[in-house]
Amino acid sequence: MSRPVVLTIAGSDSGGGAGIQADLRAFTRLECFGTSAITAVTAQNLEGVTDVAGVPPSTVAAQIEAVMRGFDVRAVKTGMLWSADIVRVVAHARRESRVPWVIDPVMVATSGARLLREDAIAAYGDELIPGATLVTPNLDEAAVLLGTERIARPHLGEAARELAARLRCAVLLKGGHLDGDPTDLLWADGRATEWTHPRLREVNTHGTGCMLSAAIAALLGRGRPLREACAGGLEFVADALAQSHDLGRGLRLAGIERAETRGGLACQ
Repeated sequence: MSRPVVLTIAGSDSGGGAGIQADLRAFTRLECFGTSAITAVTAQNLEGVTDVAGVPPSTVAAQIEAVMRGFDVRAVKTGMLWSADIVRVVAHARRESRVPWVIDPVMVATSGARLLREDAIAAYGDELIPGATLVTPNLDEAAVLLGTERIARPHLGEAARELAARLRCAVLLKGGHLDGDPTDLLWADGRATEWTHPRLREVNTHGTGCMLSAAIAALLGRGRPLREACAGGLEFVADALAQSHDLGRGLRLAGIERAETRGGLACQ
């Protein structure tokens, strides 16, 4: 059975819940063959990040080139990119590529640890995101990209529309930081689509942003249209949270290995 090849360009999470580790599990669950280019090595667990070491930009570039030359890559997602130089290396690869790219602008961990240097923020908006297929910021990341204060629920559509115009890219604005049930809003092709899922309590949401962008990239790699891929990715994450793992010590993490999408996993 043929499996589309999907590439993740992101950091390594020693705790296994996010980053490269989560991306590859999502690709496998959605019947894609996962490849990777590691941008940084982090020391972290579900409580926080204690150390970060960036990979040399030349090594990041070499990883991307090796995968792109050796495989028929159908889609790419990016996660933690750490520095402006790495962002520029990845932006160059995106411009050379003709497949869908999903940009997850990872800036700050849930614990508050910074995962992107200040000098890299401008490079995201100027070089990497314009021309991509989709960018998936949470509300804090969207506010940074817009240079504004925190975004409230009534202004989701306005913020997504403004981001799409500035960045020349479809925007999936993630509403997990909203009070109440999270609402996610896609602005693409001049119109908005919203999804709301019940908020699940007592589950650690560490890595769900990585999981979402990976699932969307996998579905795009399988040929799904953007709106359908976003819907499927959101369902995948909601299902993973509903089937969380008990890791002991009171920790529950999204059960990515059992997550599915409503449309099923059969190759198309």
